Amino acid sequence: MQLEIERAMTGEERLIRALEMSELAREFAKARIRSDHPDWSEAQITREVLRLAFLPRPLPHGFR
Repeated sequence: MQLEIERAMTGEERLIRALEMSELAREFAKARIRSDHPDWSEAQITREVLRLAFLPRPLPHGFR
């Protein structure tokens, strides 16, 4: 049934769904980072989400 629903979606609908799923994944990542680092600011959390997405290692010391 799910496959039928997805096949019936337009390209725009599939793109919107993918973007919504990506946003949800980022929110889950932020929640995990917040629980691991309750003292971090929102800017630090956002930087860590970006680092996890695009860099294989932690940022050098001066970038936090």
